[in-house]
Amino acid sequence: MDAVDEGVVGIITNHSWLDNPTFRGMRQSLMRTFDQIYVLDLHGNAKKKERAPDGSDDENVFDIEQGVAISLLVKKKDAKRGVWRADWWGKRLAKYQAGAEQTIASMEWQKLDPRAPDRLMLAQDYDEKARYDIGWKVTDIFPTNSVGIVTARDNLSIHFDKAELMKTVLDFAALDLETARQKYQLGKDVDDWKVEWAQDDVKDHGADERYATKILYRPGDVRRTYFTGRSRGFICRPRQDVMRHMMRENVGIITTRLTKDDWSVKVTDTLAAHKSGSRYDISYLFPLYLYPPPEGSRRPKSALSDNTEAFAGKSRIENIAPAFRKWLDKKYELHFSPEELFGYIYAVLHAPTYRSKYAEFLRIDFPRVPFPDSADAFETLSGLGWALVQAHLLRELPGRALAAYHGKGGHTVETVLYSPEQKAVAINKTQVFKPVPQAVWEFHIGGYQVLDKYLKSRKGRVLSLDEINHVSAIADSFAFTIEQMARIDEAYRAAFPDRG
Repeated sequence: MDAVDEGVVGIITNHSWLDNPTFRGMRQSLMRTFDQIYVLDLHGNAKKKERAPDGSDDENVFDIEQGVAISLLVKKKDAKRGVWRADWWGKRLAKYQAGAEQTIASMEWQKLDPRAPDRLMLAQDYDEKARYDIGWKVTDIFPTNSVGIVTARDNLSIHFDKAELMKTVLDFAALDLETARQKYQLGKDVDDWKVEWAQDDVKDHGADERYATKILYRPGDVRRTYFTGRSRGFICRPRQDVMRHMMRENVGIITTRLTKDDWSVKVTDTLAAHKSGSRYDISYLFPLYLYPPPEGSRRPKSALSDNTEAFAGKSRIENIAPAFRKWLDKKYELHFSPEELFGYIYAVLHAPTYRSKYAEFLRIDFPRVPFPDSADAFETLSGLGWALVQAHLLRELPGRALAAYHGKGGHTVETVLYSPEQKAVAINKTQVFKPVPQAVWEFHIGGYQVLDKYLKSRKGRVLSLDEINHVSAIADSFAFTIEQMARIDEAYRAAFPDRG
């Protein structure tokens, strides 16, 4: 269109370019090239399980899972420049009917004000955004971070327990290449993962049990993987530079940079997979502590974790940016411990008021954390948040005797059914977990209904005693979480009376 003076382009595309920061360059180019841009978001994103604002079903206009949008791009001399947007939700037939009856002139368009740097084609409250942006972004607080582990072949690399993992590892390494490929259904090699490389990794490290490491695979679901730290080995992308810090005593926050689902945050004291915090979106891990680099490491000294001098006389250091630490100490004239800071951040990110007020911003970038003027308010939220951390790690939580295991049988998960009347979760014809309050059963993290997902992922499996006890612990943890989030919200509102 740069070669012509006037014209109109009409296109139907994936709708993700409207609000995904990755496409900021594309939006900038379109706004520079065209005088008027009209975007009609037809929604219907099945991958993100989009629903209409009233909670009803939202259907795609095509037989695809990805949401779509219609864009009309106008280039015309003396035209009033601008970007306008409209949204259609609901049933497919209703969208078809609207498309047949409506014209660009008859539709109700909302004028947008896409601003740098992202130029999102969304209606935004820029005054509220300015207040939100005063907070510290988590990437500026915890400088050493990364996306979660990508195995490339979960069915080979992720297992329910150590014995099952090591049996697979030993067998896999002993087989010839093509037999291993067929037996474990590994498919064709790809550029960054090959069966031969995975076997070499196991053979070079001796199939040692010390590499059988815990990993948070999904919310509430800790499994085992064989972690040597070698890139393009048994695990495709182990994120060794960050994950090695989780091999020792540590905790880390898990969240997302982008999400179309309900935003969420999680904590772990183990390795973390790339979908450990969100069903649809990539999870990032922010460890609290860093440990010295391996001897002989020749990594550049650009990051806290790679700077050998930072560990002089210390077994570990806090993963807190020096500029932020200086600001925090000066603000409160106190030196809060890393755990106190971690608890505070975890509390704020769980405050329902914070989540609802900043929902649109949490979907498009890493969360920003506000800090109250009062040190007492900081300490109150910190204590509430640290208690929630302990509950989510299943270390310390009030015992409520929820999800007790009842019935005789083989402990095999056959069909998972929930009865609201009985407050019970059946796994077969004779065995159930109860009581399980409906709010606990329906508790979601990052698009996962956690208890449902945990049990259904074990369909056909005989539950171990640890797994049975784990279900009860998760239920107790969620019941506590529901109550604790209400307490956190009260403290958050008191700390930020202007943000309620």
